[in-house]
Amino acid sequence: MELYYAPGACSIGIHVLLAEIGKPFRLRKLDFANREQFAPDFTRINPKSKVPTLVRDDGSVLTEFPAIAVFLARANRHKHLLPEDLDGQVRVLEATDYIVSTIHMQGFSRIFRPGNFGPSEAEHDAVKARGRAIAEAGLELMDRALARRDYLAGGFSIADAALFYVELWAADRLHQSLPANCAAHLARIKARPAVERVLRAEGF
Repeated sequence: MELYYAPGACSIGIHVLLAEIGKPFRLRKLDFANREQFAPDFTRINPKSKVPTLVRDDGSVLTEFPAIAVFLARANRHKHLLPEDLDGQVRVLEATDYIVSTIHMQGFSRIFRPGNFGPSEAEHDAVKARGRAIAEAGLELMDRALARRDYLAGGFSIADAALFYVELWAADRLHQSLPANCAAHLARIKARPAVERVLRAEGF
């Protein structure tokens, strides 16, 4: 398999899952600063011009964090990245979708790309402030979900890989204080050997 990624982007969560699974995979780095996501060589693979993008062993392509994460979990059931029981599965998917669609796309996207939400530069400070409010509220919800537990669904799951990347953005990119349970969750994930390797590979 091949993972197309940009260092520190949300694709780091999929990189973590691949590292945790432990099967061979190749990394294909994209330089977003030089707009390599729009280069023809990549848009032929993923016309959405987004990461993560996973090219599977049969040559087929998967895009979007939740879809890739579920595929990896179901293709590697022995790693227990998604619970086997129905209620456990839907709870993990519920958390993953909220993290990706709300904390990331509604919150951090406003912070990092305010021009996508307010074309006028005069609007950007207000857009960023709204993004911070959404991200902080979302992290507070995740903090409550982590009360008295190490991971969102008992053991490490695809939801934790998603939460990891938004926690990393808040703490390492924006230098914000995380709620206590989220801070402990981030430290716990950073200490996992597979994650240590990913962080080194992506330049952290």
